[in-house]
Amino acid sequence: MKSRACAVDGGAAALYLAAMARAPLLQLSDIALTFGGDPVFDGLDLVIQPGDRVALVGRNGSGKSTLMKVMAGLVEADRGARVLSPGTTVGYMEQDPDISGFATLGDFAASALAPGEEYRVDMVSEGLKLDPAAPVETASGGERRRAALAKLLAEAPGLMLLDEPTNHLDIAAIGWLETHLSETRTAYVLISHDRAFLRALTRATLWIDRGRVRRQEAGFGDFEAWRDKVWAEEDLARHKMDRKIKAEARWAVEGISARRKRNQGRVRALQALREERAAMIRRQGAAAMALEAGPKSGKRVIEARGISKRFGDRTILREFSLRIQRGERVALVGPNGAGKTTLLEMLIGRLPPDTGEVILGTNIEMAVFDQNRAALDPDLSLWDSLTGAPGMRVSGQSDQVMVRGQPRHVVGYLKEFLFDEAQARAPVSALSGGEKARLLLARIMARQSNLLVLDEPTNDLDVETLDLLQDLLGEYDGTVLLVSHDRDFLDRVASTTIAMEGDGRATVYAGGWSDYRAQRGAVAAPREDRKPKPSAPAARSRAMAQKPALSFTEEHRLAELPGLIERLEAEIAKLEAFLSDPELFSREPLKFKKASEALVARQQALAAAEEEWLSLEEKAAG
Repeated sequence: MKSRACAVDGGAAALYLAAMARAPLLQLSDIALTFGGDPVFDGLDLVIQPGDRVALVGRNGSGKSTLMKVMAGLVEADRGARVLSPGTTVGYMEQDPDISGFATLGDFAASALAPGEEYRVDMVSEGLKLDPAAPVETASGGERRRAALAKLLAEAPGLMLLDEPTNHLDIAAIGWLETHLSETRTAYVLISHDRAFLRALTRATLWIDRGRVRRQEAGFGDFEAWRDKVWAEEDLARHKMDRKIKAEARWAVEGISARRKRNQGRVRALQALREERAAMIRRQGAAAMALEAGPKSGKRVIEARGISKRFGDRTILREFSLRIQRGERVALVGPNGAGKTTLLEMLIGRLPPDTGEVILGTNIEMAVFDQNRAALDPDLSLWDSLTGAPGMRVSGQSDQVMVRGQPRHVVGYLKEFLFDEAQARAPVSALSGGEKARLLLARIMARQSNLLVLDEPTNDLDVETLDLLQDLLGEYDGTVLLVSHDRDFLDRVASTTIAMEGDGRATVYAGGWSDYRAQRGAVAAPREDRKPKPSAPAARSRAMAQKPALSFTEEHRLAELPGLIERLEAEIAKLEAFLSDPELFSREPLKFKKASEALVARQQALAAAEEEWLSLEEKAAG
C-alpha cells in the first residue's frame, strides 16, 4: 500500500510539473492605466509563456516602458489583474537605475545575490566591458546602465524585461549580449532600437499601437510587413465605413420626411455609425522631419594630415590622414573608449590634434547631434528649448521660431515632430529617451546645414522614425559624419567606415558595417604568414619607383576639369530654376520633359567629372 501511495504521489507530482511547464509565466488581464489625460492602456490582455523571446515595439511615447513596469510590478494599474506563476521571479532592467548607497558598480550589481555568488557579476561584466570596481560617484550614465544590465543577467530571473539594453554598449559588447541571450533558456521581453539585435533574437512580437497590444508569433523580422498589413486593413475598413455613412446620410436628407415614423431606427443606426467612426483612433503619422542643405560646401569638406592624439600615457590616435569629399557619409565604429568621439571632434575642429593638421573646407555650415543630449536643459520646457536655441529666435516674437529661414509657430513646429500642444510647456525632463532625441532633431533640422555630425543618433528612436531619418540622410545634399553602434543603420547609411580598434590605429574601409567586416576578414592574416616589412629607406625607394606619374594627356585633362565642373554646376542651377515653376508641366509638357532629361544628363556628367578629377588628383599626389 505504501509503495502504491508513493507511485500515485509521484504521478501527481509529474502531472503538476507538466502543468506548471505549460502555465504562463505572467498574465495581465483587462489592464487599464491613465496618467492625467487619455488612457495609456484600457482593457489590455497579455500572456508571456515559458521560453518566450519577445520584441516589444511601438512608437516613442506609446507606453512601452510603462507596460514593462506594469509587467515587473513596479507600476500598479488602475484596473485589472497581474498574475505571476508561482515560483517565477521577474527582473527588470531600468533605463535610469538608482545606485545610490553603493560604493562600487560591482556592489550594486551583486546586491541581490547570495553570499559566494558574486562571481556571477564578474562573468557578465567581462562581456559587457564593465569595471565592477569603478566607484559609483564617478560613474557615467552608460556605466550605470551597464551595471543595471550586469545585475539583471547575474541574478538570472525566470523572466527578464530588458528596456533598451544595447544603449551605451559598443558593437563587441552587443555581440556578446546577443550570444548570451541566444543561448539562455530564460524567457525575456526586449525593447530595443537595434533592428539587427531584435531580428537575431526574437521569436514573437508585441506591438503597442494606440493603447492596444497585438501579438504575432513571429520575430521582429516580420514586424514591418505585419504592421503594414494591419494598417492597410484599417484603411479599407475606414474607407468602407465612410462610404456607408455618406450613403445613409444622403438617404436621411432625401427620404426621411416621407417615412419619418417607420425609419427612426435607421436614423439611430446612422448616428451609431457616426459614433463608431469617431471612435476609430487615427494612428499617429510619421514625424514631418525635413533636412535642408544650405549653400554647397567646397568639394573638399575635411582633410586630416598626419593627426595624432594622446591623453597622458595613452595613445588615442596614431598618425592618421583622411580626405572627406562633399556628399560622403562617413561612419566611425569601434569599441567604447577607442577614441571615436575624440577623432570626430578633431575632424570638425573642436579639439586640436597633438601632431598634424585638420583643414576644413570652404563654406561649411555644421549641425551637431550630441549623444549625451547636452544641448537640452532638462529644466526648460520644450517651448523654451526651441525659442532659446541659437539662431532660432524670431526677433520680437516669443511664440515663433525660425525654421530654415521662415518664421513658424512653436506649437506647429513641435507637432511636426509628434509632440502635442500639452507637451509644449512641459519640462524636457518629462520626455522619454526617444522624445528627447526627436526634440534635438527638431533643433538641428530647423537650420540649414551642409555638414551633419551625428553622435549616436539612433538611441531610443522608434522604427518609423529611424526609417524616416535614414531616408532623409540618403537624400541629404550634404556631408554626414556618423558615430553609431547600430549595425543595421550603418549598413543603410554609411558609404565609408573608419574602424578604430582601440590601439590607436584608425583604418578606412569602403561601405558600411557589413562591408567593413567582410574587408577586414579578407585582409586579416596570421602574423607569422605575413612578409616582414621592408626598412623605411627601402620602402621609400620602392614607393618612389612605383609612384604613378601623369601623362601629358592626363595633366591637360586635370587642368581643364575644374572649368568643366564649374560650367556643369551653372547649367544644373539654371535647369533646376527653370523646372521649379509648378505650372510648367501642365503648360508646356514637352519643354518640361526635355529640361528634365537635360538635368539628369548634366548631373551624371558632373558626377563623372568630379570622380575623374578626384582620381587624377590622387594619382598626381602619389
